[in-house]
Amino acid sequence: MATLVAVALSSVMLPLAVTAPAVALTQLAADLNATVGEAQWVQNAYNVTFAAFMLAAGGLADRFGRRRVLVIGLVVFTAMATVIGLSSNIVVIDIARAIQGIGAAGIMTSGSAILADSFRGVARARAFGLLGTSFGFGLAMGPFVAGLMVNFADWRMVFLMNIAFAAVVLLLVRSIRESSDPNSTSVDWGGVMTFSTSLFLLSLAFVQGAEAGWLSLSAIGSAVGFVVFLAAFVVVESRVRRPMFDLSLFKRPTFVVVVCQPFTITFGFVVLLVYLPPFFQGVGGYGAAEAGALLLPLTLPVLALPMLAGQLAARLPLRVMLATSSLLIAGGSLWLMTLQPGQHWTALAAPLALFGTGVGSAFGVMDNAALSSVEVERAGMASGIFNTMRITGESVAIAGAGSVLATLSLSTLDLSFASPEQERTLAGEATQGRLETALGQFAAGDRQTALDAVSTSLTSAMHTTFLGLALLALAGAVVTFLVVKERELR
Repeated sequence: MATLVAVALSSVMLPLAVTAPAVALTQLAADLNATVGEAQWVQNAYNVTFAAFMLAAGGLADRFGRRRVLVIGLVVFTAMATVIGLSSNIVVIDIARAIQGIGAAGIMTSGSAILADSFRGVARARAFGLLGTSFGFGLAMGPFVAGLMVNFADWRMVFLMNIAFAAVVLLLVRSIRESSDPNSTSVDWGGVMTFSTSLFLLSLAFVQGAEAGWLSLSAIGSAVGFVVFLAAFVVVESRVRRPMFDLSLFKRPTFVVVVCQPFTITFGFVVLLVYLPPFFQGVGGYGAAEAGALLLPLTLPVLALPMLAGQLAARLPLRVMLATSSLLIAGGSLWLMTLQPGQHWTALAAPLALFGTGVGSAFGVMDNAALSSVEVERAGMASGIFNTMRITGESVAIAGAGSVLATLSLSTLDLSFASPEQERTLAGEATQGRLETALGQFAAGDRQTALDAVSTSLTSAMHTTFLGLALLALAGAVVTFLVVKERELR
């Protein structure tokens, strides 16, 4: 029981580190006078290193011990949260967030591998159902708790609250039995470096595309660099005797579909968690606490459903459960195209709840399915691959959606009194909910016109994004149902 509680509590911190800063970012950026790019890297830096070092963390856990990597990850994660909470320099915060992501990778991969090693059969399904509930709790309560902290305390408390979670876990972790893979060899540092660099350049391409233009030298150069290093990663992994990203597993269609589920399940969820709060606070006119509360119909199902989904997994075919989850997400995405600035919460509750039900029903089974596709001795590797795909999806979602929203908003802005640079700034700041800063560049008589225009353009951009998410989820549902084979899962 102590093992399960320790892993579950440590896992709560990981989604909190994504969803809570999304609500606090508006105040953080204003307090530190950060630019749009600097503020965006508060989210991007964490997600890039989180995804990029998942492979290394899984390999290290298999070789040197999963409990040991869990403890190290906790210490790094919490130390960086403390640095962020005490710093007043945006560059220091961005760097600390990048290092915090490395600690998060250690926590996630080692925790999943510990559960896979400690439980079997029905007990494992229940354990991963609880793990999904932990992720759901962090996702569900992150925006709400952060909103309260921003309103009644300060954005710094959003990061400092991790200290309490870490203290409890470190007390419990002594009861966890150490485990490792006796056949594990050296860490695949070539794969780690090429993959990390490719993911960083992909995120940089999105950021530069929104700030400098998609045809700018910096955006194109970053995109080309991403392709080059991704190709180098594939070459390196194909020549390593024991790679952490075992490319041979991708010959199994079921494994490919299962580990790619985060792109159809988590991708859209993270977009909503990160970009709806700034929309509510900016063009919607809500406060931080209200913005967090408006997301509860979306996030509460993710808290409540994973345990139930874990139990249903013993009775229903996995492909049916995951395909149904994707269909619910597609339906919720289409329904969200009714979103308008300042509308009453009742108009959003149903589409958000439908979307959240799809995500919550998938969270209780995705991890178990991924780890059930390999031998238990290589659970760290499987956890690394699956969670790399999960966090890569989140990283691409956060970097890509922000850039797409800003670009789409800018494309429909037409202010006769504004220069192209002023319009670009307005679109970018509106995406992050910083309208007061953006409108301050205009004369007093033009501010209302600019507000109305950017509200319309950003809302239209959100609708287009929701349509894209619906199509992605629908494609995921069809592929999952047709490809996944139950007999290939242990």
